[in-house]
Amino acid sequence: MIKKLSACTSILIGKKATIDGTIIIGRNEDAKAAWPKRVEIHPRDSMERLFISKETKLTLQLPAHSAQYMATPEWTDKDGLFEEDGINEYDVAMSATESAYTNELVLGYDPLVENGLNEEAMITVVLPYVKTAREGVARLGQLIAEHGTGETNGVLFADNDEAWYFETGGGHYWVAQRIPDDAYAVVGNQLAIQEVDFNDPDNFMFHPGIQVFVSEHHLNPHEEGFNFREIFGTHDRADAIYSTPRVWYGHQLFSKSKAQAEQPEDQDLPFLMQPDRKLSILDAQRYLASHYQGTPFDPVGRGSQEEKHRYRPISLAKTQESHLLQMNRGGANIHWLALGVAAQSVYVPFFAGIDDVPAPYKRGKLPAQRNSAYWIYKEAGVLVDSHYHDFLPDLQAVQKELNVNAVKMVAQTDAHLKELKTATERANYLTRQSINFATDALNAYRDLSLSLLTKMTDYSPLNFKTDENL
Repeated sequence: MIKKLSACTSILIGKKATIDGTIIIGRNEDAKAAWPKRVEIHPRDSMERLFISKETKLTLQLPAHSAQYMATPEWTDKDGLFEEDGINEYDVAMSATESAYTNELVLGYDPLVENGLNEEAMITVVLPYVKTAREGVARLGQLIAEHGTGETNGVLFADNDEAWYFETGGGHYWVAQRIPDDAYAVVGNQLAIQEVDFNDPDNFMFHPGIQVFVSEHHLNPHEEGFNFREIFGTHDRADAIYSTPRVWYGHQLFSKSKAQAEQPEDQDLPFLMQPDRKLSILDAQRYLASHYQGTPFDPVGRGSQEEKHRYRPISLAKTQESHLLQMNRGGANIHWLALGVAAQSVYVPFFAGIDDVPAPYKRGKLPAQRNSAYWIYKEAGVLVDSHYHDFLPDLQAVQKELNVNAVKMVAQTDAHLKELKTATERANYLTRQSINFATDALNAYRDLSLSLLTKMTDYSPLNFKTDENL
């Protein structure tokens, strides 16, 4: 299945590490260059009680009450829903998943489960049924312990108080760590959690049998401690080329003073870091939209051909969508969504609790559609790709203007929101604000594509320099 090839990049930031006290979690969803995503809002109590996975055939009886939430499912549910990310009505945010790998020794004792709970179903069977991030961790952990999973994954949770990173190992085991308020984490397709403190329930949650499992099968390579990454994860050459450079780059961006000695292929990069300065939502966006700018490893930079293709970048053609879920805000929380390649798209703010989005954001099919938001953003990116360095300034100008306008719109919305007295007034206002900005962003990208198309007409290989006197 297409998702078996998926590979993402994640970021989590605690509230004392951000410039405005918000909590930020987010991820690039990477699978295939032309694989559309769309937006869906599930009303309260709209979920079916019986869930059957189209991918694994797992059957679950779900709770009677389901919360309202927004998600970004696949264009087709042939192989499952893959809802990926969202914020529910209780202000719980969830992003699933960050693909990773369990080593062969662990898999020999706890194989992956063919009919277990996989990425495609995690949002659907967890997010509508939890009221805190901790409840999300507990529910997902209980489901995996009982039914197993066929994949190794990392899952992000947050609410208005804290952020958590959850990882599976083998078919049934898992741990989760709270992100310290003054720290951040960046993750790239490797198990990331390191030392687990089983006597610290404020900061760690875990499968109740994981210590016995590791001890009985002699899986811990160290005499002391419990390093989940060392025990369950992989540490091969592929990790050094594919995964760790993206973590290294995040540390270089945010913690240069502490990470000067780090190298892109280091296998022991720390999971948690303190930033040199407080981070904004735009910093998080720039990380997920980055591709090693300022280093020889930028695929569109000035390095040698070998250097430019040495490491897998963070933002790449196979990104379907990129999202950042911003919690603990003074106003409404925000689901920032960039459809298509983050480096060439723009993050559109959708406020939590809205009940509608513009029609183009609900569409997305194959072959390409001109009335689909996914394809509108993709079209502009493909046109930029045709003459990248010539057209990049045009793209960046549109992105900059939309980013400035987004910050302005969010500030204005927060201010006006305080004047509204009822929940209905707030929801209606937030919906209008989200729809208006999302529509403006689409129109800006439509205009960009037409501008680039006009410029491209003179790049034809059939062109000829004509003497004006003829």
